[in-house]
Amino acid sequence: MYVPPEWPAEVRPPSVPDWESSATTWLLDALPPDYRLHEVLRRFPIALASMASYHVNSAIEAARAGYRKAAVDLKDHLPPHAVEAVLDVYRHEGPRLVRLARSIDVVGHALRGEGFTATLRGRGRPTGPSSG
Repeated sequence: MYVPPEWPAEVRPPSVPDWESSATTWLLDALPPDYRLHEVLRRFPIALASMASYHVNSAIEAARAGYRKAAVDLKDHLPPHAVEAVLDVYRHEGPRLVRLARSIDVVGHALRGEGFTATLRGRGRPTGPSSG
């Protein structure tokens, strides 16, 4: 079974029995620890994927806003090299969060029963009942 390049290495492919348990563990790892307290998220991994998507996409927006404002907000409180180091953190974390969001998206599609087909550009496209 084809899985797109965004598929996380920690999650077994959907063609493997009980792959959802690895998806659940991985999705919980993408969220703050307190999300593990809610049994409903373990029982319904589609809901977990949805919550993880909203959470990570909010973190992306927060990182973008932080990056835009960090130099101004911090210039009077930190030396210039420290401000630049903070901006480097945003430059590193922003793309990581975007990759994570893409991975959460493809896992969510698979949890909804959608398969993937390879496209010429190499990115998987979901197929299935809700991909139209």
